[in-house]
Amino acid sequence: MSGEKDDDDDDDDGKSFRKKSSDQFMNLTKKLIEVRNILMSIDHEEGLKLPSIVVIGSQSSGKSSVLEAIVGHEFLPKGSNMVTRRPIELTLIHTPKSKEEYGEFPQLGLGKIHDFSHIQQTLRDLNLAVPESECVSNKPIELRIYSANVPDLTLIDLPGYIQINNKNQPETLKDKIVELCEQYIREPNIILAVCAADVDLANSEALKAGRKVDPLGLRTLGVITKMDLVEPEIGAAILRNSDYPLHLGYIGVVCKPPASIKNKKNITSALIRHEDQFFRSNYVYSQRGIQVGIGTLRKKLMEVLEEGMAKSLFSIVGAVQKELEESRYQFKVQYNDRRITAESYVAETIDSIKQNFKNFAYSFGKPQVRLEVRSMLEQKVMDLCAELYWTDNKIVDLPKAPIDELYWKYKLDMSSAALTKSGIGRTSTQLVVGVLMANMEKIALMEPLNNHPDTSSKLLSLSNEILRNKFHTTSDQVENCVKPYKHEVECSEQEWTDGVKRTISLIEKELENCNRALQNIKDTVGKKKLRAAIKYVIDDAKRVQAQARDSGEGTVVDNGNETSTLTQVQSVVVNDTIEDNDSDRHRLHFNPKVIEKAIEAIFLRDRSMILKYRLAALKSRQCKSPENKQYCPEAFLNMVAEKLAYTAVMFIQVELLNEFFFQFPREVDNLLVYGMNKNQILLFAKENPKIRKHLELQEKKRKLEEVMEKLNYISRDASGWLGSANGSH
Repeated sequence: MSGEKDDDDDDDDGKSFRKKSSDQFMNLTKKLIEVRNILMSIDHEEGLKLPSIVVIGSQSSGKSSVLEAIVGHEFLPKGSNMVTRRPIELTLIHTPKSKEEYGEFPQLGLGKIHDFSHIQQTLRDLNLAVPESECVSNKPIELRIYSANVPDLTLIDLPGYIQINNKNQPETLKDKIVELCEQYIREPNIILAVCAADVDLANSEALKAGRKVDPLGLRTLGVITKMDLVEPEIGAAILRNSDYPLHLGYIGVVCKPPASIKNKKNITSALIRHEDQFFRSNYVYSQRGIQVGIGTLRKKLMEVLEEGMAKSLFSIVGAVQKELEESRYQFKVQYNDRRITAESYVAETIDSIKQNFKNFAYSFGKPQVRLEVRSMLEQKVMDLCAELYWTDNKIVDLPKAPIDELYWKYKLDMSSAALTKSGIGRTSTQLVVGVLMANMEKIALMEPLNNHPDTSSKLLSLSNEILRNKFHTTSDQVENCVKPYKHEVECSEQEWTDGVKRTISLIEKELENCNRALQNIKDTVGKKKLRAAIKYVIDDAKRVQAQARDSGEGTVVDNGNETSTLTQVQSVVVNDTIEDNDSDRHRLHFNPKVIEKAIEAIFLRDRSMILKYRLAALKSRQCKSPENKQYCPEAFLNMVAEKLAYTAVMFIQVELLNEFFFQFPREVDNLLVYGMNKNQILLFAKENPKIRKHLELQEKKRKLEEVMEKLNYISRDASGWLGSANGSH
């Protein structure tokens, strides 16, 4: 009796040990799945791969039903068209102490999703985002499901094999699916070949694909679905594993939940009971060696994955150690072990933007703004002088004209009004806004903003918005402040003297430009050819004018002086409407381009001569006093322009510049500090290729260190468990 008791105690001890061993083994698998998930999130060598269960099968073979039965929810996309276009990497995480069931898409950052219909719709959207012209993508969708009702498993669902593609699908679709499946069913992954019971196994694409990479069937498990569609004897014959033997065998399932439980939260328990009732009602399925039911399948998958994980454990430790050492070496060599964060990079970027902006603000003060506005107004002065004075034939009589001659007084008033009433407020404000935006564009192209085109664009938009909001107020203020100059402009001796100096400098510069342009034409055309072309143009103009005079068709300009103006020459030569065979014959000697250059040369020569003449007048005693302003219109208009520039800039500085320089740095903070969450900050940092490389290597090293720590802990546990197991035997 005591011996029997001892035997019973031994049996109890054995059962206790086996349960403890099973729990330890499951814990090992759970931890290795955690390791696998970490490794999946980083770039790693092929050797750093822990096994997953890859689900393959033909379309309509029941793959989705099997996976949903394991999970206990309908969550996979359904449809008559091909809706699984990307691999779905499904990680099931058993949470025994929680009643909460939810899914997560780590790549999308959507957080916990408790509604499985939402998971289903998200998967559908992600799959259908693949164009129908391609139909299949090898970019996986990662989904994790947490529940107390699921086992710890890693499953990969792949697009189903097809026999014939429809007219909207690419001809290569069948081959692409085969190629994608082959990529996933390589070692060390476990193959779950799903076949329908009502289809001959000889035609199973899943078994054919599995045999190709796993000829002995050592890591292939067959799942026969729709067992309720065949006679029990036929179903049992398939499951006996005799025609197409697999080392892991076959398991038959029905996967059809009763209609009464479809609306309940988790259908696994009810489905197992319903399925168990079906198989129990047919005695043949109770025979030795026949495996049936989703419950059996779940246990088998856990066992197979546990065994595969255990086999991979010690090899993966060495591979991770090697990868970690390489990452540490690279991090030391490339970055001297210097750690950075996305937040620190954003802070540095903000400082850099503000510093570049500050440097620009210091360099673009009131003197620089005045220079810009003055240059614009001085150009207006030159244009007015050219239009109203330098093309006037009476300009040569100006120095001798009486001081009270109305013609020149009227012309001076007209030119002054044209300058003061030309919309100085709008043009000067627009000029400064243009300069500001041009410099902001330069800042946007500087380091590090040149790595962030979207942010650069937003900052430019913000700059433009600030300036646009102040534009009308500023231009109106400037216009109101220059109103007195539209009626009368007072001038002191010093203002006049300074105006004369500036005007002399401007005309000397204009004269230099004219001479340079004329010399360029001479060099391009050749002096001799140009001289001949100019003579021809002038002679032709005189001839045509003479004909017009004789025929009484128009007033003839006196061309006794060889320096005809450009307007006179163009009106006669370019718009010549009088036919003359002799003229046409001579014109053939000159290329039309040469004629154009000759007309341009005449204009430049005339402009050069009038500039020399006006330069001499400005340097004469007559232009020493502001009382003679009508004799020196260039100097008077320049003096007016200076007054306008000074007044305009004073209000542009107050209304526009100060406001812009104050607001922009705060908008930078709003955009880059308060306007981004943690994920957006990380994405922003990774837009910079150098920073992205630094962060990725740093993150890879950190994750490998975390994996190595977990593996060392797992290895110690596994060694202890294996030692206990061996000792018990």
